[in-house]
Amino acid sequence: MRAVTDDDPNLWLEDIEGETALAWVGERNAEAEAALAKDPGFAALEARVREVLDAGDRIPCTTRRGTCRYNFWRDAEHVRGLWRRTSTEEYREDAPAWEVLLDVDALAGAEGVDWVWGGAVVREPDRERALVRLSRGGGDAVEVREFDLVRREFVADGFRVAEAKTRIGWIDADTVLIGTGLAGGSLTDSGYARTVRRWRRGTPLGEAAVVYEAERGDVVAWGLHDRTPGFERDFVGRAIGFFTSELYLLAPGDRLVKIDVPDDAEAYAHREHLLVTLRSDWLGHPAGALLAFGFDAFLAGDRTARVLFAPDARTALVGQAWTRHHLLLTTMRDVSTRVEVLTPTPEGPWTRAPLAAVPPLSDVAVMNTDPDTDDAYDLDVEGFLQPSTLSQGRIGAPAEVLKRAPARFDAEGLSVRQYFAISRDDTRVPYFVTGPDHEARGPGPTLLYGYGGFEVSLTPAYGAVSGRAWLERGGTRVVANIRGGGEYGPGWHRAALKAERPRAYEDFAAVAEDLVARGITTPATLGAMGGSNGGLLMGAMLTRYPEHFGAIVAEIPLLDMLRYHQLLAGASWMAEYGNPEDEADRPHLRALSPYHGLRADRSYPPLLLRTSTRDDRVHPGHARKFAARMRELGHSVLLYESRGGGHGGGSDNAQAAFNSALAYTFLWRHLGPRRAGGSARPDRA
Repeated sequence: MRAVTDDDPNLWLEDIEGETALAWVGERNAEAEAALAKDPGFAALEARVREVLDAGDRIPCTTRRGTCRYNFWRDAEHVRGLWRRTSTEEYREDAPAWEVLLDVDALAGAEGVDWVWGGAVVREPDRERALVRLSRGGGDAVEVREFDLVRREFVADGFRVAEAKTRIGWIDADTVLIGTGLAGGSLTDSGYARTVRRWRRGTPLGEAAVVYEAERGDVVAWGLHDRTPGFERDFVGRAIGFFTSELYLLAPGDRLVKIDVPDDAEAYAHREHLLVTLRSDWLGHPAGALLAFGFDAFLAGDRTARVLFAPDARTALVGQAWTRHHLLLTTMRDVSTRVEVLTPTPEGPWTRAPLAAVPPLSDVAVMNTDPDTDDAYDLDVEGFLQPSTLSQGRIGAPAEVLKRAPARFDAEGLSVRQYFAISRDDTRVPYFVTGPDHEARGPGPTLLYGYGGFEVSLTPAYGAVSGRAWLERGGTRVVANIRGGGEYGPGWHRAALKAERPRAYEDFAAVAEDLVARGITTPATLGAMGGSNGGLLMGAMLTRYPEHFGAIVAEIPLLDMLRYHQLLAGASWMAEYGNPEDEADRPHLRALSPYHGLRADRSYPPLLLRTSTRDDRVHPGHARKFAARMRELGHSVLLYESRGGGHGGGSDNAQAAFNSALAYTFLWRHLGPRRAGGSARPDRA
């Protein structure tokens, strides 16, 4: 048996569409289906999940444009979906009348292509044309086509871009800013656009003027047009790494004027303001702060800032949204959100007031603001046991409820609690527990979910699928807010960067240990689940803390940390993990790599790996090779690879329901109460 070395014996499994590799994947899929899809409770669970995804009474999420609301909708009848719109007034009705703009099922049938909706860029302010994005099988790469919103058809001689990871936006009726893949070194090492072009209608794309060019080692180049009346201007920039970038004003004559902020800050212009969010200390202001400058004054050298938000040890900035006259600021305190209204003033501090009361242990999202026309907004509030409530308001007036989502699972006897675990270095790590009263019932099946990377925060969200597939059956669900995320701002993220990544793993293990200490679960009945970077977390749990868990599910995971930078978009993540080509980073990456941490002489909990052939972000080779290595070492493992679905895992609701049913059947089989015959018990505990 060959040991895993830098000369990887399983490289052949990185051949995504290779005949031999796909044949091997087919064998693994057959094993997973035989083990899980033939379970007596599988079909019923799959149907219950599919019912949630296809439900006709779920809230149709919309984008407000003028007097219309646009929505993309999938259900059992429209598996690929409908792009549609209705009026704002009609949207208030229980069953709005929708105008269908594009039927993706009909398009896929007519063209014989597995099209998946990738969104649309509508031309403003006339809203007569759109740039529609279509993906083959759900990958990040898209084909772009111009669409006539009046005639509801594609424009025969309109803008059209072949499949690529394209960024495109309107300047005017006949001009766009575009970054895409062309011949002649137009891509960065990460596989994204290296140039930004100003493309005029009727001109071949290859002849469009290049207005900006990034370095090959950068992540991506991008451009955008600010159409705000009286403040029309173009910006270009480059992402140097995942968290570093440069922003330029494209002045007359395509002269570049750098917006001179730290390269790890996020900056944008809004009317006469320049807003800067800090990731590190600058000008005496702490990381995590939000600053406002006068845009013209800043370009002239004035660095006088107004502090719109200053973090503390328990509070972090989440997001911001402009209405015509106000800035809505969303923050978190111990992972519970609140929203404030900030109003610019000519001199001195901006005024501020709370927007609306938010229930504790809940999440709120501000949506559908229009910075050009009015002070209206939508507010979506939900919690782990609280289905979404969508309200519409106007600053200065009470909000009204537009829609209430129905409950999708039986929450009787369940509650939500927040606890704090103490990690190895004495850091307090928050986590949420949703489930029954364990003091009365005792420990039981528990599923621990985490991510811990890229400054992504896990907030209280209503999970209809996990509610039906796990909570309803007597399980407890736990969400861990470990370091690497953004729950406490940039410092919480930086604490687990690169060589410090084990801090995230220690946090997750500390939560697992705290759950056992509190009597919520036992190691044998504790499972873990995570995807993408969370899949890397699952690999770390398997190889570093196998004794903590009774089963693990790793979805679309990164697992080979010595080759990740050579696989699809992996090079864009080196700011998060480190560079395997750098001798200073390679030792810690080898230590972090679950693929290289597998051992023949260790016992591992049952593992289910799930990935997608069409995921062009995280290479399916990670999961394939990990499964192969476990098999070589004599360990049992299940791998299921969807042919479509991309990074999201499901190109339609049927595939998504099947994938979810696989995962929860696997978890319940290994963690749940057993029948006398030994099979998983499908009913409530």
